[in-house]
Amino acid sequence: MAIKTTTFAAILTASLLLPAVALPISAFAQTETPAGGPSAAAKPKPPIAKPMSGPERVEQRITHLHTQLRITPAQQSQWDQFARVMRENSNDMYQTLEQRGTGFNAMNAAENMQSYAKIAQQHAENTQKLATTFQALYESMSDEQKKNADTVFRARGEHHGHMKK
Repeated sequence: MAIKTTTFAAILTASLLLPAVALPISAFAQTETPAGGPSAAAKPKPPIAKPMSGPERVEQRITHLHTQLRITPAQQSQWDQFARVMRENSNDMYQTLEQRGTGFNAMNAAENMQSYAKIAQQHAENTQKLATTFQALYESMSDEQKKNADTVFRARGEHHGHMKK
């Protein structure tokens, strides 16, 4: 079964820019039914939320990070540059994945590897642009904000398994 390019793009973008979404424990809970059968008072299941698009996920991540990092009005211009790079990176990756998806079925194994290498290279370049832009923002932060930012990014690394315990 082939993965649709837009789905793959959304998943890749989300994995790069967003923390995993934890489901509440209640999402795994089973409702008990009385021995007599289903209860007439049983609540209907809520509708499944529409998945967010790549741009929506990026905007959600930008908003969440802005709050987590406690960006001040004085830091807004550096933050705006950082957010711009996040958006550009998302768009660039989407285009790279679209190009791969367009020709994927006709690719031979060597072309497939080259296409995958292009994605990895794009990711590395995007990460470097983001890191460079973040450096200016980080330098504008107070010591307390830097400590908080260190904690936020460290927690994200631990969540994604980048840190040994």
